[in-house]
Amino acid sequence: MSTDPYSALGVKKTATADEIKKAYRKIARANHPDLKPDDAAAEARFKAAAAAYDILKDPETRGRFDRGEIDASGAERQQQRQYYRDYADAPNNPYRSGPRPEDFADASDIFAEFMRARGRAGGGASGFRAEGFSARGQDAHYTLEVDFLQAVNGGKTRITLPNGQGLEVAIPRGTADGQTIRLRGKGGPGLGDGPPGDALVTLTVRPHRLFRRDGNDIVITLPITLDEAVLGGKVTTPTIDGTVSLTIPKGASSGQVLRLRGRGVQPATKGARGDQRVELSIVAPPRIDDKLADFMEGWRKDNAYDPRRGMNA
Repeated sequence: MSTDPYSALGVKKTATADEIKKAYRKIARANHPDLKPDDAAAEARFKAAAAAYDILKDPETRGRFDRGEIDASGAERQQQRQYYRDYADAPNNPYRSGPRPEDFADASDIFAEFMRARGRAGGGASGFRAEGFSARGQDAHYTLEVDFLQAVNGGKTRITLPNGQGLEVAIPRGTADGQTIRLRGKGGPGLGDGPPGDALVTLTVRPHRLFRRDGNDIVITLPITLDEAVLGGKVTTPTIDGTVSLTIPKGASSGQVLRLRGRGVQPATKGARGDQRVELSIVAPPRIDDKLADFMEGWRKDNAYDPRRGMNA
């Protein structure tokens, strides 16, 4: 891949890690093959963005790219010269008598030719095994966006790899944003008898329209009517497990928090399940009729109070 990773993500070289992550997620959402299965251009943009993010998301790898030690595909850049070559090529070297074989090939070229010869002598990949050469395959890194409820309740989903292959991923219950799942043996192939690498899938959790997560607690803002706030009563509230009944105390105020024990997130590791915190929000009627207005006018004359008392600066 020759595309500059910063250009592929549309960010400057001074971009922060958060800006890089947001840029990748924006491109991935718009061009994912699952959303545009027949769009070759979108697939190309998705692959380029995924490869660029693999380079830039890790500070160490990003630093190596910025210093020119690796290229945009993550491959090592060939060093221009070695110190012994600098000396050997010097015009005033008294021992230099003419061109020699090493003047026409770097050590890496010689080693590569040696390995090719070994492979030919032993029948390709089996030659490596016969000579005892083996290595574990490289780990593959992916990013996957999952639904909020799927993250807290667990489940399974499929991802499409840059090469078009599908891979099933089990989402553990209680998964948090930024958590990485290791899929053993799903990375790059091993060399010789070496085992394959692993696939490391970093999860980003899509925000929910109702729920927010605070540690292992679930937080929700619940609208209530004026009469429910004054008189109290039973109402229903959503939870991550479904709808449950909740008792509103008399005289409830906006911002008051009620707690539903054990209705939060069950952590992926050992630990107690969290709670659901319900923040009340009093919502006025959509229309104030004359009857309600007259009642409130009369009530205010005899029962006026100042909830902002003591707030003067």
